[in-house]
Amino acid sequence: MNTLILDFRGEFAALGAAFIWAMASFIYIGIGKRIPPLILNFAKSGIAIALIFITVLIRGDGAPVMPTGSLALLLLSGAIGIGVGDTAFFESLNCLGARRSLLLEALSPPLAALLALVFLGEQLSVSAWMGIGLTIAGVVWVVVERTPETLKGTSRPLRGISFGLLAALGQASGAVMSRAALATTEVSPLWSTLARLIAGVVMLGLWIGVRRQSWQWFQPLQSVRMVSILIGASFFSTYLAIWLQQTALKYAATGIAQSLSATSPLFVLPVAIWLGDRVSIRAIVGVLVALGGVWLLFDFG
Repeated sequence: MNTLILDFRGEFAALGAAFIWAMASFIYIGIGKRIPPLILNFAKSGIAIALIFITVLIRGDGAPVMPTGSLALLLLSGAIGIGVGDTAFFESLNCLGARRSLLLEALSPPLAALLALVFLGEQLSVSAWMGIGLTIAGVVWVVVERTPETLKGTSRPLRGISFGLLAALGQASGAVMSRAALATTEVSPLWSTLARLIAGVVMLGLWIGVRRQSWQWFQPLQSVRMVSILIGASFFSTYLAIWLQQTALKYAATGIAQSLSATSPLFVLPVAIWLGDRVSIRAIVGVLVALGGVWLLFDFG
């Protein structure tokens, strides 16, 4: 059992990140109604940086020595994937709702696999490509189902779709750059997470600085209750989940790691059932198809 976990630690880490992001989406939908996406991303990333610094001090981990090129890739990965990608996703979430935003996020894995093929020469087996296809098909099958949420519509569909596509591209390119840096160095996923978050916060700080009156958007953070909720959400969705994502990218191929990370919508279904929502046969079939794809991504050969 221990050998199995060690052999597939990248895959298990990706699934763990997907589960956490699924649970956190319920919280961010509520928070996003009061805090603009740019400020929300800045605040939760800043909290996660503080948590990682505390972790580093407790563990006594010294700063790693990294080649300049690898460090530059990690920083650029954070600026694009976290600074731009996460902000775009929060905006898409506000415009389209959870299901359609997650549908657009499902484009990230194939984009990451294609970018890794072109820029890293990362070859995947036929079964891995089949697994990616089945996983994405299962996710899409679940999230495009017409539900009361999707039937409500939105007044900003084009804006939501545009930001959703930007989020998928940002996260895919960020993942490829992280993989390029992590696969050739001994830097731990914890330190790479810290580097990416710092770059993302710097990017967001500059973005906020050039926006007039943007500092007024911080007013909701004067609420102790709001800050407490945000700290809890940041601990799981940013601190822990991105740490798991970096672990996945270090020990698994980019396309596989991103595909498994994109299974978040599937983890929402048990919560929906627990909350009393009716889950259709179509949704259950989608889960089974995606789980079949996940199984193929664990290359036992």
